[in-house]
Amino acid sequence: MTPDLMEAGAKRRAEHRERAERGSSGDRGAAWGRPVGREPDFAHGVALYLDDVTVSFDGFKALNRLSLSIDVGELRCIIGPNGAGKTTMMDCITGKTRPDAGRISFGSTIDLLRLNEPAIAQIGIGRKFQKPTVYERLTVFENLELSLAADRRVRAALRARLSGAERDRIAEVMALIHLQDEAACSAGLLSHGQKQWLEIGMLLMQDPKLLLLDEPVAGMTDEETERTAELFLSLAGRHSLVVVEHDMHFVEQLTQGRRKVTVLHEGSVLAEGLLSQVQADERVVEVYLGR
Repeated sequence: MTPDLMEAGAKRRAEHRERAERGSSGDRGAAWGRPVGREPDFAHGVALYLDDVTVSFDGFKALNRLSLSIDVGELRCIIGPNGAGKTTMMDCITGKTRPDAGRISFGSTIDLLRLNEPAIAQIGIGRKFQKPTVYERLTVFENLELSLAADRRVRAALRARLSGAERDRIAEVMALIHLQDEAACSAGLLSHGQKQWLEIGMLLMQDPKLLLLDEPVAGMTDEETERTAELFLSLAGRHSLVVVEHDMHFVEQLTQGRRKVTVLHEGSVLAEGLLSQVQADERVVEVYLGR
């Protein structure tokens, strides 16, 4: 989640709150560019649906009738060769790219194709890009505090007085991401892995229902990778997580022999199942794992 997107999202949340306080009425549906006034419905147990999603760039189909679903609280790993459509898929989910065809739903009630990026962030979908984006001149604590300020102007957020509950929440997240000892440290002085954890913590401060994580352990040490796996496993169940990754050892740590893996190829699902099953699939071996 980039700082400019955070600021735009905070501004939209503030506008929506002002409208609610004025008692404004009207359509509360998921309209393009309008703050969303309802919660997604997860009664059916599915957090995210993609149905026949197609995206073309100059005749090249980045996504080709892609269909998949993510259950509530599920941790799903998405693997596949470069150009398989993994990043384009996340771009479509978060509103960065508009599909040519298909349907994307958050729960059973929210049509994501009718929302823009800040509105999608507002309803509980957070995205972590491969390269960490944090406020390097601010401390770890201040970065998390700024992310907590959902209904305040970003420039005023650091001057606002935190409640005891808010301080407890920041402390809880710092412990979760193993940065409690670096609370007063400038983010720019953190290691690469610690910056990754901090950005994940910034997302968690928004209490997202779905987290999209793009190669989160790229450039990490073995110890940092292991800690990241522990973090994601602790989040599963409380949040739905979609992890795009090339590090197969990390995928093994996350799936633990019992979680589903999806393999993308040429914009479609090539195989899906337990890691051992997709690793034994001749098609996956041919296009991705190698012989």
